[in-house]
Amino acid sequence: MKGYRKYFTKKVIWFAITFVVALALNFILPRLMPADPVAAITGRLVSGSSDATAAAKVYEHYQEEFGTNKPMLEQFWIYIKNLFSGNMGTSFSQYPRSVNEIISSAIWWTICLQLPAIIVGWLIGNLLGALAAYIRKGFDKVLMPLSLFLSSIPAFGMAVILLVFFAVNLKVAPVSGAYGFDMIPNLSWKFIGSVISHYQLPFWSIVLISIGGQAVGMRSMSIYELNADYVKYARFLGIKDRKIVGYVFRNAMLPQVTGLALSIGTMIGGALVAEIIFSYPGLGSVMYSAVTAADYPLISATTLIITIMVLIVTFLLDLVYALIDPRVKAAQFD
Repeated sequence: MKGYRKYFTKKVIWFAITFVVALALNFILPRLMPADPVAAITGRLVSGSSDATAAAKVYEHYQEEFGTNKPMLEQFWIYIKNLFSGNMGTSFSQYPRSVNEIISSAIWWTICLQLPAIIVGWLIGNLLGALAAYIRKGFDKVLMPLSLFLSSIPAFGMAVILLVFFAVNLKVAPVSGAYGFDMIPNLSWKFIGSVISHYQLPFWSIVLISIGGQAVGMRSMSIYELNADYVKYARFLGIKDRKIVGYVFRNAMLPQVTGLALSIGTMIGGALVAEIIFSYPGLGSVMYSAVTAADYPLISATTLIITIMVLIVTFLLDLVYALIDPRVKAAQFD
């Protein structure tokens, strides 16, 4: 128990240090961009006016409001204070909307799209990889080339293929959006049906991309474990093959669990391509528009969410690993 507590304490300290460093980088890096978002806001507000004095006053007003005229260190402390009070600031590009409002309206679209797609792709890919390693023969000869082909297609390529084939040519799916443009979100069956219809292409574009890589990885690990000495010894002792295969695939799953955890942690970044191509209103699209508009508060908020998710998932993964693999648990007590 003492060894585990020491291991747990070390992990907490390192994750706290990582979080502090990431917090600083999330604040500093967007502000190193050459664009001036306050000038962009001023330009929109005074467009058509030739009064330079009025434009300068508007510019100074918004500099004061956003705090961009203050020293960087002072801006950082204001950012930290606001962040821990639950205030992520005001968006530059969507002024006067708050970053909290933008994030809360987009995050559930990303979670509902990405999380099921990642899990379904992971399950199907690992199942096919395990079957290919265990059955081999014709199944493996068909699966492996197909898996390699799918894993080699870039995310935007798969999204475009599905979009052109099913939405443009066959017209069996909507081209873009999360629901009909003429609809207002509500709990009616018509709206739910529209959401499901718009959901299909982004969902399957993510699933199909992830299946290939998961299948290849699981097949390689399963073949390695099936040829391990403990498997040969277990068969020599007459242990039933079904029981041996259970241990084999449990060991082979360890790297795959890591991949699943990291995919979940970085789901917002992974959503970027699918959401942009299909005009899906999730955090991926929000992050893209924030970067193109040099929207510092919105960039910092989205990247901070990714950082927190990765840290939490990685931390939980270290704890879960001990339950999956007794060797990891034993190492923790050394």
